[in-house]
Amino acid sequence: MTTQNKGTRQGLRFLGASLLFASTLACGQNYPNKPISLVVPFPPGGTTDALGRALSDDLSKSLGQPVVIDSRPGAGSTIGADYVAKSRPDGYTLLLGAVHHTIATSAYKHLNYSFTRDFAPITTAVVAPNLMTVNPNKLPVRNVAEWVTLVKAAPGKYSFGSNGNGTAQHLLAAQVQSAAGVTLLHVPYKGSGPLTTDLIGGQVDMSFDTITSVQPHVKSGRLHTLATVTDKRIPQFPEVPTLDEAGIKGVTVRTWFGILAPAGTPKEIVAQLNAEMVRIMATPAFQKRMFDIGCETVADTPDQMAARIKDDTERFAKLVKAAGVSVE
Repeated sequence: MTTQNKGTRQGLRFLGASLLFASTLACGQNYPNKPISLVVPFPPGGTTDALGRALSDDLSKSLGQPVVIDSRPGAGSTIGADYVAKSRPDGYTLLLGAVHHTIATSAYKHLNYSFTRDFAPITTAVVAPNLMTVNPNKLPVRNVAEWVTLVKAAPGKYSFGSNGNGTAQHLLAAQVQSAAGVTLLHVPYKGSGPLTTDLIGGQVDMSFDTITSVQPHVKSGRLHTLATVTDKRIPQFPEVPTLDEAGIKGVTVRTWFGILAPAGTPKEIVAQLNAEMVRIMATPAFQKRMFDIGCETVADTPDQMAARIKDDTERFAKLVKAAGVSVE
């Protein structure tokens, strides 16, 4: 190749990069000027569905452009994440991410994206407690001690459902089995909606899902919660002990949900979205809406969310290895 040809190619690459930068900058100056897609990587019926709808409603009013829910469930929330990671970094495609993505980083042997490198964190929106919940017709137990006795006597007979392989519910169950010395059958679902339907119907015996999906059915008596996976008891179910109180020690997963953009999204757009979301999440109406589904608002900065992701990714790598969770 001649020196002239090399120079021509380098010039074209520089021109292309300059045009992309100029296009992105122009986009940022009048952002947003078209609908925004919020990718929800779980099906309807769970925390991501309720949170996504609440945020999209308020953001649409705040930004003056529709924020449209794009449901892309499957593979333990990694399908939606992979789609957003490969999307144009212009602020028009966002991910409703979760703690599940930090677990998937080490639980999945092959991912086509990096959750720590391929995303620009915007804000952690909420945290939600996980509940150890049973179908009382399939597991007629009143507390964790009775559950341990029953399940230990029949290894592999009783099943738990999760939001998918490598999710928080999967890791929680693995830790509980190890701590209690029991063996359960894992049944992965695409999300909390179909999992809760089958839990009520008796197709699976129990779950370790977040409060949002199971709360109304616990209150109606169709499901029964044995313990919360929290540091202290929760106001929605003050009579329910924590796992520690119930005798199963050292099980820790704090389920959070937040908003991210593809890496390379202009900092001005990230800052604008963060400011709008933090303002929305500070309103009494939004906080009540989250409390009603069992969530607590967080609303942190992009840097704080990035630190949370880094810390969780490193911490869960050790827990995943210790629990033997591995997904092809």
